[in-house]
Amino acid sequence: MGERGVSGVPVRKRVKEIHTPVGMARVHLWRPSRPCGALVLGHGAGGSSWSADLQALTTLTAQGWLVVLVEQPWRVAGRKVATPPAQLDMAWLAVMAALTSGRGSLPRPLVVGGRSAGARVACRTAKAVGADAVLALAFPLHPPGMPERSRAAEALMVTATGIRLAVIQGEKDPFGSPAELRSALGAAAEVASARGTHSFTRTPTDVLETASVFLADLLVSRDTSSCIPPPQLIDPPDQNGERQDQQQLP
Repeated sequence: MGERGVSGVPVRKRVKEIHTPVGMARVHLWRPSRPCGALVLGHGAGGSSWSADLQALTTLTAQGWLVVLVEQPWRVAGRKVATPPAQLDMAWLAVMAALTSGRGSLPRPLVVGGRSAGARVACRTAKAVGADAVLALAFPLHPPGMPERSRAAEALMVTATGIRLAVIQGEKDPFGSPAELRSALGAAAEVASARGTHSFTRTPTDVLETASVFLADLLVSRDTSSCIPPPQLIDPPDQNGERQDQQQLP
């Protein structure tokens, strides 16, 4: 546990391990003294370090957001390949249940999201965790060169329930361009373009700016002074899940 300042805002950093049905997950929390809401983000399906865009979003604590980065059990265990979608969802649901219950539970509004595979997980489980909005970075609409294998249905699960969905997509993302996302998701999704490809750029300031505007608008659009209890979480699914898209999960 430690403290650091972002634009003069005191922030407490904490790392916590959480048991899930598929192994130990790890969460990194940046908590400002008076959080106005919570942003919980998951990583993609590759690499062992945090991507530049997720690191950039931790500075949203300067605007009062409590930011959480979630490490899936497969990465905590040191594996190189992500587990199947059903197991990713199981772990995420268990983490969210722990973060939104008991003493020190996350404040509202609750925004979930992540980049690539993490964005898919957040979309599939948004209703179950009682999210107020979803922030998807580099949503993998389809595998590169395979537009017929669309994953639009996962993002549409969010808008179909009336939950706000913002997607920030690289202009040259081979997993789906901003134009493809707009066409597939319709007007209900808020799709914004950013420089770069699937990993954006090394200094994704435009991603941070777009996310900041979306979150600020979310606060304006709801009465943050009222105490709104979070919806009850559903129980995590059984451990036996379909092993679909294991090799294609970006």
